[in-house]
Amino acid sequence: MKIKCLIIDDEPLAVNVIKNYLQQIEDIEVANTFNNAIDGLNYLKNHKVDVIFLDINMPVLDGLNFIKSLKEPPLIIVTSAYSEYAAETYELDVLDYLIKPIEFPRFMNALNKVYRRMNISQPSAEPIKSRPYLFIKIDKKKMKKVFLDEILIIESLKDYLKINTTNGRFMIHSTLSDFTDLLPAADFIRIHRSYTISINKIDAVEGNSIEIDGMRYVIGRSYLDEVKDKILNSSI
Repeated sequence: MKIKCLIIDDEPLAVNVIKNYLQQIEDIEVANTFNNAIDGLNYLKNHKVDVIFLDINMPVLDGLNFIKSLKEPPLIIVTSAYSEYAAETYELDVLDYLIKPIEFPRFMNALNKVYRRMNISQPSAEPIKSRPYLFIKIDKKKMKKVFLDEILIIESLKDYLKINTTNGRFMIHSTLSDFTDLLPAADFIRIHRSYTISINKIDAVEGNSIEIDGMRYVIGRSYLDEVKDKILNSSI
């Protein structure tokens, strides 16, 4: 039995995170994705799904009013960057409330609630092996697939980001904070107001700087303690 899921979120990168997680589970089917709740409502008029992964803050129709508008809602898991809506969503019988950035173990915990509620066998603790990735919008029409294990460093350039990877460099329109929130915290860390780096790609650490792919980057003063705790103190 395939569990049909719908993803509704106005942030394409957030959609890709959830979609990538779901694609690692054998008996899950992503029925569709939408960047607004109105299109989600129209889809549900003619299609049945088992689970909706739903953002709260969206234009025109927010997630809370979307839930209230459903006469027979499927299981709903909220995915939000804000915790203040949790109490109200539970009053609407939401199955779970995930705070972004969502780590995979926490995501699996929510998914296991779906399996229990539907009275079917839970997925294996060992998901299908897959390389996590994101689709990034590199121009008006083109979405580029970027594997997370290829990312070296993300550099902020005002309203844009330069993503340096082992497979090229790409420019996207986003803030460093928003993009960093979509990356797994175990593998990436912000070291400066202008830089987020892949921990696994660090070649050397010297004083208040790190070296990646032959380039040296300064660790910002306000980030130094966190970087030391996460990177330097783990060294042998």
